[in-house]
Amino acid sequence: MPTLASVPCQTTAELAGALSVIVVRLSRRMRTHQVGGSLTASQTAVLYSLERHGPLSLRDLADHEKVRPPSITRTVDALESAGLVARAAHPSDLRQVIIGLTEAATARLRAERRSRAAWLAQRLSELPAAERATLRDAVAILDRLSRA
Repeated sequence: MPTLASVPCQTTAELAGALSVIVVRLSRRMRTHQVGGSLTASQTAVLYSLERHGPLSLRDLADHEKVRPPSITRTVDALESAGLVARAAHPSDLRQVIIGLTEAATARLRAERRSRAAWLAQRLSELPAAERATLRDAVAILDRLSRA
């Protein structure tokens, strides 16, 4: 059976389809390198949003994650139960709370990054130098696509 990579992408639509499948597959493989128990994709995304943007209100966090407030509340509740986020009073609006990462979450994210990077570095080291060079060139393109 041919692999996805062995089937030529003749059109932009075929390239888009192949790239979509491969990105999801690679993402799934990298998610297997979680530290300290399994989190859902939504929970992991919330941790990375809080790391990137700092402490946020539930509304702002829901906006960043493109989900409804009840969904973000359930996700935050689970993360809080796991000791990965903490609630604090909003500095200017006492009706709101601010959600921030705990030290445990920061350590977990750092460990997961190291684990994923080590796994990917090992896979990359198994590739021929020419393929690694092609991937180096593709990084800038993929970065642009991810920000569009």
